[in-house]
Amino acid sequence: MSLPDPEPRRKLSRLGLYGPIAALVILVAGFSGVWLWARGETERQIDATVARLKAAGYEIAWKDRAISGYPFRLNVTLSEPTLRHNSGWALEAPRFEGQAFMHAPTTWVIAAPDGLTFVRPESGPVRVTGKLMRASLNRLTASPPNLSFEGTGLSFQATAGAQPFGLSSAERVEIHLRRAPKEVGDEAGLWFSVKNGKAQLSGLLGRIASDKPISIEWDGRLSEIDAFKGRDWPDAVRNWVTAGGRMSVKRAGLTAGEAVIGVNSGNLGVGSDGRLSGVLDVSLRQAPRALGVMGANGTIPQDQAAAAAAVAEARTTGDLARATLNFEAGQTTLGPVAIAPAPRVYGPG
Repeated sequence: MSLPDPEPRRKLSRLGLYGPIAALVILVAGFSGVWLWARGETERQIDATVARLKAAGYEIAWKDRAISGYPFRLNVTLSEPTLRHNSGWALEAPRFEGQAFMHAPTTWVIAAPDGLTFVRPESGPVRVTGKLMRASLNRLTASPPNLSFEGTGLSFQATAGAQPFGLSSAERVEIHLRRAPKEVGDEAGLWFSVKNGKAQLSGLLGRIASDKPISIEWDGRLSEIDAFKGRDWPDAVRNWVTAGGRMSVKRAGLTAGEAVIGVNSGNLGVGSDGRLSGVLDVSLRQAPRALGVMGANGTIPQDQAAAAAAVAEARTTGDLARATLNFEAGQTTLGPVAIAPAPRVYGPG
């Protein structure tokens, strides 16, 4: 009996051999096409945003633009970018880096690894460096756009010829500017905080802070924000005031050592002299002692310091006094007693 001949071994299918490779090539080609499309769309969106902001009174420029990050990210690098508003505010840096992941292309994080400089309309540029400086910017079609900034280990240095800035350093700084939804109205919210800062403040706040570390928090709402436009900073403020613009203060505070100023509520504007106007309902800790020291060292005339200390003493429960800070006719008054000039928002002229 003879055994049947074994069937010849089948040759491996070329489809099984090359199919996975072809699928991988198609996948890579498809993903590459999607990334190249996203890259081109990013360029178009940047250019469209620049056009919209220019129409809203901003000037935007940079020396070079590069987009990279293939395959999973979109990295945009701008060298020597500048952003200026016709009100006089400006922002510039040696380099800005923006990054978004392909799975979330509308969410961008922006960093300034080499520091940045912001320009104040009346007081000039301030150079900022730190361990971390990053921001996010969205809703660029709104005026103002939504802005968030976070910085740690920051140092502030006014450039040559510029007026000093209120801080020389800070452990942490956060700033958030949000335009309200249309259904809420013509309003924007401004919130910022400073933790463990070293102050270079003039006027009343400088006298209170002295050389002690300070922390600041401010939460306010700006009405009639659409009217905040003009050829320069004073013109924009005047237009805003003429339209009925005010800032409603929801919560604020300043801590300097043992001294604390807490703002429970307030309503602020700007007078025709360019100085702050309005009223703040405040809580003051160690107020009589602080006012007495300021009178003794001559930062406030002794009779005014004594009168203000008496007002604070009369309104003190424990170590906390409840009073009002009024900004009127160019003066800051604690209750009925004038203690300092009102803060200036813009200069004369």
